Amino acid sequence: MIVFDGVCVLCSGFVRMVVKLDRKSRFRFATAQSPFGEALFRKHGLRTDAYETNLVLVDGAAFTRLDSFVAVMAELGWPWRAAKALLLLPRPLRDWLYERVAKNRYALFGRKDSCDIPSAELRGRFLG
Repeated sequence: MIVFDGVCVLCSGFVRMVVKLDRKSRFRFATAQSPFGEALFRKHGLRTDAYETNLVLVDGAAFTRLDSFVAVMAELGWPWRAAKALLLLPRPLRDWLYERVAKNRYALFGRKDSCDIPSAELRGRFLG
């Protein structure tokens, strides 16, 4: 499960990339702005007034920040699993790098007025 900021162009682009690479359709998606996404954010102690991280749930484990990206890439198999090398960076550095992008993502990549409506093909993979 990937819970993401549905109005963030970068976050939505990440989801579109995962959809293309996820040939086994392992991942389901929810926008953080949906009632379901908001509930998951609250359950995992994340803010619901500013969505500055993705929340990824894999086999019951929750991942945020750069670790969420690594968790998704690892599930997609080779060569994407090579992203695990990012875990060699100390956590404070990983978090600092992620936060720099997260805090500036709208300025760098843009923001939509509303969340995208998934295509009929993808609708079944979206929850909430």
